Amino acid sequence: MEVILLTDVEKVGLRGEVVNVARGYARNFLLPRKLAQEATPARVAELRKVEEKRAKHEAKTFEDAQQLAERLGQIELRFDMKAGPTGSLFGSVTPTDIADQLWAQHKVRVDRRKIGVDTIKRIGRHQVAVELFQDVTAEVRTLVVPEGGELPPDEELEAMEAAERAEAERAAQQREELDLGALDAATAAQDAEVSSENELQPTPDDVGGELAGDNFDRAADADQSEHAEQT
Repeated sequence: MEVILLTDVEKVGLRGEVVNVARGYARNFLLPRKLAQEATPARVAELRKVEEKRAKHEAKTFEDAQQLAERLGQIELRFDMKAGPTGSLFGSVTPTDIADQLWAQHKVRVDRRKIGVDTIKRIGRHQVAVELFQDVTAEVRTLVVPEGGELPPDEELEAMEAAERAEAERAAQQREELDLGALDAATAAQDAEVSSENELQPTPDDVGGELAGDNFDRAADADQSEHAEQT
């Protein structure tokens, strides 16, 4: 089933793309969550029209790309995002977000797949590489700012990131210790069970003792019978 993605979907595609997915996946996941809409002929035609309009603003030659790179070098993008106390975002800034802002604010059309950054998941100052043409790349300053605030100094940003890494390492160590504790407990229980089973099983000495006792009893019975016959 063909759908038009309304947002970036990991391992599926980028917003605005027409993709072919399983009907059940579309009906049960993408469409109900408004991540996509059915790719009707009318919608696809409208999408193509918008793409053609934007394509006129792309660099068509090496010289165009150089001029555009100079222009992008003067641009600073800003994203105000909800963030936690350590600077982690409640969400992310994607290449599609960067491309959309370049178009909306500066009428610059770039290929989202040629934006050299993964999703940004922390507040901070970023230099985002954008490939405009063969051998022509621009660096775009991109600020990801906590909503309702401003970016702290770089030293504070580094301290926040280090604190988050340390907390993640502590959490991972605690999980590892819990896993090892559970494994030790299971091993001890298994050893105790095996030991208990071994205690219940007779040893060779026990078996030999029982056999000797039986032989002694049979011999005593035989002696008593012989004595009774003699008398």
